[in-house]
Amino acid sequence: MAVNTSIELDPRKIPDRLYEAGVAGAGGAGFPSGAKWEQLEDVHSLLVNHQESEPNYYSDVWLGTEHAAELAAFFDAMLEADLFERIVVGTKQKYRDEWTKEFETACDADVYLEDELPPDLDGETGIIFAYTGETYDFSEEQVLLMMAAGERIGRDLPTDHGWIVHNTETLWNIYNALAENTPVTRKYVHVGGDTPAHRCLDVPVGTTAADLLEAADLPEDALPSDAVLADGGPGWSYAIDESPVAFGTRKRTNAILVLDEATVEAHTEQEDRINVLEERDWNDRDHETQPSVLEPETVSIPLITNAAYEGLVTPGDPVVEPGDRVSTGDVVARRTEDEISNNHHASIDGTVVDVTETHVVLERE
Repeated sequence: MAVNTSIELDPRKIPDRLYEAGVAGAGGAGFPSGAKWEQLEDVHSLLVNHQESEPNYYSDVWLGTEHAAELAAFFDAMLEADLFERIVVGTKQKYRDEWTKEFETACDADVYLEDELPPDLDGETGIIFAYTGETYDFSEEQVLLMMAAGERIGRDLPTDHGWIVHNTETLWNIYNALAENTPVTRKYVHVGGDTPAHRCLDVPVGTTAADLLEAADLPEDALPSDAVLADGGPGWSYAIDESPVAFGTRKRTNAILVLDEATVEAHTEQEDRINVLEERDWNDRDHETQPSVLEPETVSIPLITNAAYEGLVTPGDPVVEPGDRVSTGDVVARRTEDEISNNHHASIDGTVVDVTETHVVLERE
């Protein structure tokens, strides 16, 4: 991809552009990203969560390496437009040699190593790389802000203290929305746990869990009777209630894990979070560390990235009917104006085969 060095960044238009492009948090809660940027006038800094804490995740550090020049140009454009005084990339020191050195160099960043944290950023501007240790919880926004920026927020939101926080994949989607006018139609997803192979995949939004499992050499009909599918990584995931063929990859889905009922029951914590981080050596086999492209025949595109937020976030309103033909990037569900609501787009070229209360289902031509 050629680097776009003339990115127009009108702060008054950014939130709507993100809603129109369907950008949502690419991990964690999956909240529409435009909502954070509505408070831009009260913000002074951007924190990039480049922690990649889950031991079977690689997409963020891969993005930082593969697209270092584009992300660096985007950072420079945001600083030159006075959107932020500083941009802090919080990542792990163990990644520096293999994954982040090229990204750091492209950004011409100031560097703080693990033993220099937390930094005193008063009066410091520009791009900063803050290298933390390997503690899993450093990926949580409030912890990473304290470690990488010396900012204590307690139970407040980062924007209450002048910070916007995004993980790297979300920021990459924001770049594509603002610099390339490209909506979110694809997702980086890992597949692991009790699967024959670990996969790191580049898939259309809405790719079913059945197709993800097939790519990891575990067809749906070969799943053990006590298998549980979880959306997320070993340290933070949630059981999937739908069948593998009904579950469509959300914009927030970083991984699908195959676990067993006994393990899930023993390691489900408050608010139904599954934490099996300590239950095995998650690095005891070869991992796919850069995405392979998967092109399924069918996708089931959710009308809301995280159904738990329905009421606060308004689902997209379908604008297609069965039989309609669509191309990748076409709007299939339109956001509700003046609400926290995203557009959702066709992620393959094909035909609409079903429109339900929760999904638009497409079949490839």
